[in-house]
Amino acid sequence: MRSFITALNKGILALAIVAGMAGTARADVLTIFSAVSTTNAMKEIIAAYKESGGEVRVSFGATSTLAKQIENGAPADIFLSADNKWMDRLEKAGFIKSETRVPVVANSLSLVKPKGSDFPMIKIEKGMKLKDALKGKRMAVGDTDHTAVGLYFKDAAKYLGIWEEVEPTLAMAPSVRAGLTMVERGEVGAGIVFKTSGLVSDKVEIVGDFPQESHGPITYPIAQVKTSSNPDVAKFYAFLKTAPAKAAFSKYGFKPIME
Repeated sequence: MRSFITALNKGILALAIVAGMAGTARADVLTIFSAVSTTNAMKEIIAAYKESGGEVRVSFGATSTLAKQIENGAPADIFLSADNKWMDRLEKAGFIKSETRVPVVANSLSLVKPKGSDFPMIKIEKGMKLKDALKGKRMAVGDTDHTAVGLYFKDAAKYLGIWEEVEPTLAMAPSVRAGLTMVERGEVGAGIVFKTSGLVSDKVEIVGDFPQESHGPITYPIAQVKTSSNPDVAKFYAFLKTAPAKAAFSKYGFKPIME
């Protein structure tokens, strides 16, 4: 019993130390959780921000994964989401400061194929023969139950009337980047990605974009996490409105919309 109590006390002490470290990290360095599809642009933006004297670190991941980490108490100051539904969830549950939520950039949803493959350049429209175009191969997409790209695709496929036909062909991935990698390696016949992801890869070709009306606006909202009191949040928000930040987003296919 004594050994159990001793071990328990050590465990409690370890948790306290970790919590203290997390708190210190939050106070000293601006911590950003950013959707994986923003990786290239955000790396350039953060590099420029650091040159201005700002201290920041960023964690990239699937929007759903990052949102769940915030729900579980991860020490983040800012959340940049690729999906409004996950941001809605955090807002309703009280995990973000509603008054800080604003859209930053817009994106598109694209169908891509391995570069040089025989996948046809089909037109994306209602009743399209997407399953036939796959010729028995599978199609990569982020998990349609929780990833941003997957949720948008499910909406688009239902709108186009092809969901029931293509659902059995889907090779689910944990993120848009993971799905893109499957296409790049030729493991699938095609894939669904955000256009920005397709543009940065020299191993895939964009077949076409899904109509905006098929899935609604793809906007990336940003918000300050409720537990954050970091004064540099406002500074980073202001930097996102500058010409260098907007140029970085545009360079990788995003449309800056933050005012």
